[in-house]
Amino acid sequence: MHDDRVRAVVRSYRERVRVVGVELFGKSSTYDWVVTEDAGFEKITLFPEQDFTSNSILKTASAILKLCRQVGAQHIFFCNYEKPEIFLAALLLRLSGKKTYMMANSKYDDKTRSLFKEVAKSLFLTPYLGGISNEARSADYMRFLGIDPRKIASPYNTLSLSEIRRLSAVEPAPAGPLFTDRHFTIVARFVPEKNLPMAIEAYARYCQTTSTPRKLQICGSGNLEPMLRACVSELGLDDKVVFRGFLQRDGVAQALGQSLALILPSIDETFGNVVIEAQAMGLPVLLSETCGARDTLVRSGVNGFVFEPDNPEGLAFFMGLLDRDEALWRRMCGSASAYAEKGDVDRFAEAIMTLVPVS
Repeated sequence: MHDDRVRAVVRSYRERVRVVGVELFGKSSTYDWVVTEDAGFEKITLFPEQDFTSNSILKTASAILKLCRQVGAQHIFFCNYEKPEIFLAALLLRLSGKKTYMMANSKYDDKTRSLFKEVAKSLFLTPYLGGISNEARSADYMRFLGIDPRKIASPYNTLSLSEIRRLSAVEPAPAGPLFTDRHFTIVARFVPEKNLPMAIEAYARYCQTTSTPRKLQICGSGNLEPMLRACVSELGLDDKVVFRGFLQRDGVAQALGQSLALILPSIDETFGNVVIEAQAMGLPVLLSETCGARDTLVRSGVNGFVFEPDNPEGLAFFMGLLDRDEALWRRMCGSASAYAEKGDVDRFAEAIMTLVPVS
């Protein structure tokens, strides 16, 4: 995802400034992504064979500082502001006269907040002159934590729409596969915050309303897989629910290219990048109100539906609507494609250039 964003920034600056993408670690303990060999820009990986859990704070911070000196960086944008090594590196760079910015998508309503923790967190933002966030709830939270509102640009969560469409190998909906041949799709890690048991219950309710239910494809992996498979069996859905496993980017694009709609039922979801992937393929999105993507990308009744994360009956109702009403689905597909432009990487590049303009 960050590769998409850095490539867009490189294109926007048109070689007027040097843009370097820095990957701290070559491995992830959370995702099974395959690393791309050619990123298409100047990319440096500090620790190719390690992940965030394997280094000391000082070692990581020192490597960041050394690299910034080597490349002559003047403006540095950081993810993971909450990690001590990032805070230390950003603080020392700021004290040395560099301009540092944060990139984050957290919202105040992501979890229960306490005054003590919020004050402590605000201290982690002291090195930053400004930040890249998402509009509405995320930008409000960044302001709440003390970032100058005049130095907050949006959006942060963006992807390359053209690359998603290329990888899908089909035209975005309503073109592509026939309406009658499409299925519902979930793309998520198998962890509690993704709320997948509720989505399976909603799907079971939807199946009770029709003699020919569409299949549900669940793309992802995680520790909850045995429990989710047991839930599917208990509800008698073994012939209707397909577990696809963890898919790489091309696999996700291809699955969405065959889909009727994306379902994202999360209890806790700072944004939900898969919403951009779905909209790139012209799909309506059924997502919970906690997802940050709803702030700018989803309008209920226009290009999808928003529901409460504890409301399987409501989700089942929306699934039934899209299943039965092709005219409604086609209208929503058109709106989904229009809103997708808000999540394209060119918008991220524009946000960067707002903070670091060049003549």
